[in-house]
Amino acid sequence: MSIWIWQPAKNQAGKPFLTCVLLPQPHGFFTSQFYPQAPAELAKILSPKAEVYRVKQVHSGDVLLPSEIESATASELSHRSELSHPSEATTVPFPLADGIATEKPNQVAWACSADCTPALIGDVETGQVAAVHAGWRGTAQKILPNAIARLQSQGSQLKNLRIALGPAIDGSVYQVGYSVAIEVGKSVSHLDGKALIEHLMAIDNPPILSDQVEGRVRLDVRRINQMQLVKIGIQPECIAIAPHCTYQEPDTFFSYRRTKEKKVQWSGIVSI
Repeated sequence: MSIWIWQPAKNQAGKPFLTCVLLPQPHGFFTSQFYPQAPAELAKILSPKAEVYRVKQVHSGDVLLPSEIESATASELSHRSELSHPSEATTVPFPLADGIATEKPNQVAWACSADCTPALIGDVETGQVAAVHAGWRGTAQKILPNAIARLQSQGSQLKNLRIALGPAIDGSVYQVGYSVAIEVGKSVSHLDGKALIEHLMAIDNPPILSDQVEGRVRLDVRRINQMQLVKIGIQPECIAIAPHCTYQEPDTFFSYRRTKEKKVQWSGIVSI
């Protein structure tokens, strides 16, 4: 039995979204077929009465709690209410971050992606969850361990966490320069420079592969995230990587590298 399952979306003309059996909480990795639906609408598919939380993603390592999102939003709205153009004050702002960790039941956390890794985290004991956008920059800043640290601060234990790394650009086709590979690779090794590249290319299931172009390699960002998680104490069997590549599946997923279009698919998970 596969741990990744396509679910038919209710009231969505049969458009499917992807789920992972490791996560007991309602969740979904939605496809390009749902575009341009936003989290507020997509949340109705997962849990109609859940409170929706999202952020403005900026390729950081920052993870916010819903209370922090609410506080930042209220502060910004108060500031905008003082502007001379009332229409600007009514626009709901989203604070800058790339991850959300919930605090209470029935909160749905969202992340969007279009080649970067969407990661959903669930605690099988507390019911709390996190949604993370892990591009190479966020991965270099260890955003997934940061999200887990926030869950731990609220009582989560590593042994109870399950992590699903959703559809993203596959390492076999993600060409990057040495500098990018080194910056990301340093998050899982004490080495640097060419020695780091050579080391990561030589290990089992390598996160860095060779490329025909001089000065370039292929980088598997999801594999780096998996290595980071194992390094902090998550068991390998508690981590799942989706067998889907956004770049190579144009009928199902948006890929910025493939089309240069600023379109995204959303991934969300509900705390219980």
